[in-house]
Amino acid sequence: QVQLVESGGGLVQAWESLRLSCAASGRAFRIVTMAWFRRAPGKEREFVAALSWYGFTNYSDSVKGRFTNTRDNDKNTVYLQMNSLKPEDKAVYYCASSTYFLTDPSQYPYWGQGTQVTVSS
Repeated sequence: QVQLVESGGGLVQAWESLRLSCAASGRAFRIVTMAWFRRAPGKEREFVAALSWYGFTNYSDSVKGRFTNTRDNDKNTVYLQMNSLKPEDKAVYYCASSTYFLTDPSQYPYWGQGTQVTVSS
């Protein structure tokens, strides 16, 4: 079992920054992929970013160049640094864990509770 707890969401103005954190506990953190997904109101959950245990990263086109996904294995924590936020980034952000390095949310068995990010224009 893996337990994931997100934090760091909030309300910001457009073009400001926010950093989300996801603390993991349970199985070996170092050998799993940690990913971020988001769900905007009225939309399906979408892939945002993934970071494999060996350091590979993947970002959706909508956030590439603005968001950075990092991990601290000593703290069992991943971070999503979000810069130049846009109103369309408003969503509930979830971290997820999997043994696979994929963008399909159905391949991620472990999820956090989500944290709300609101960006005002």
